[in-house]
Amino acid sequence: MGYLYLLLAAFLWGLIGPVSRLAFQEGLTPLAVAFFRAGIAWVFFGLHALLLRQVRVERRDALPLLLFGLVGVSLFYGSYQLAVVYGGAALASVLLYTAPAWVALLSLVVLKESLDRTGLLAVALTLLGVGLMGVGGGSGVRILSLALFFGLLSSFTYALYYIFGKLYLPRYATPTLFLYALPVGALGLLPWVEFAPLGPRAVEALLFLGVFSTYGAYLAYYAGLKRLPATRASVVATLEPVVANLFAFLLFREVLSLWAYMGAGLVLLAVVLTVRR
Repeated sequence: MGYLYLLLAAFLWGLIGPVSRLAFQEGLTPLAVAFFRAGIAWVFFGLHALLLRQVRVERRDALPLLLFGLVGVSLFYGSYQLAVVYGGAALASVLLYTAPAWVALLSLVVLKESLDRTGLLAVALTLLGVGLMGVGGGSGVRILSLALFFGLLSSFTYALYYIFGKLYLPRYATPTLFLYALPVGALGLLPWVEFAPLGPRAVEALLFLGVFSTYGAYLAYYAGLKRLPATRASVVATLEPVVANLFAFLLFREVLSLWAYMGAGLVLLAVVLTVRR
C-alpha cells in the first residue's frame, strides 16, 4: 500500500507543471498560481483537520511548522512555478528530481537512515536518469540559467518534505501539519503576487492544482511515507518527471532529446529496484 500511495502522489504531482502552464495561458503569473494553489489546498486541509478534531500542535513545534511553511511552501511552490516558466514543464520536473540525492544526504545526517547497495544503486540510477533527461533539452524547451537555478532550488526545498514528514508525522496527522504550514506559505508569497481576472479555465486549473495535485497528493504521499523509509519513498516518487514529460508533450508538444527519454527509463528501473528491495 505504501508504494501505491506514493505512485498516486507522483502521478498527481507530475501534472503540476502542465496544468500550471494552462493557468499561465489564462494570464496568471507563476507566483499567483503558487499562491492560489496553497490557499485552495489550505481550505481542504483545514476542513479535514476540523473533522478529525486535530487542530492543536505543541508550542515547541510551532516555530518549525512556520519555518516549513516559508521554505516548503513559499520557496518550493514559487521556485517550481518559475522553473516551469523559464524552462518548461518537462525540464522543471527533471530538475526537481535531483531531490533523491539531497534526501539521501539529509537522511544520513538527520534521520540516521543507512543505505545498502541496492538503495545506493537505485539513487545512482535515479541521478543518472535525471542527468540524461536534462541533456540537450529539445524543441519547445528553453534551457536558461534561471531555469536551472529555480529548478535546483525547488529540488532542495522538495527534499525537505521527506525529512519533515519523518520527524513530525509520528506526532501529527497530515491535515494538522498543513493546516499551519499552508497559510504561512501563502502569506509568504503574497507580496510578489500579481492578481488578474480569473476566467473559467484558470479557475479549473487552480482548483485541480489545489484539490488534487496538492491536497490529494500530500495525503497519498504522507500515507506512503508512514510505511516506507524516506530514501526509498523519494526514489519511488521519481515517476513524477515521467508523468510530467508525457503530459507536457501531449498538451504543449514539449519534446526532450532521445537521451532524456533513456533517462526516464533509468528512473523507472530505479523504481523497480526499490520496490523489489
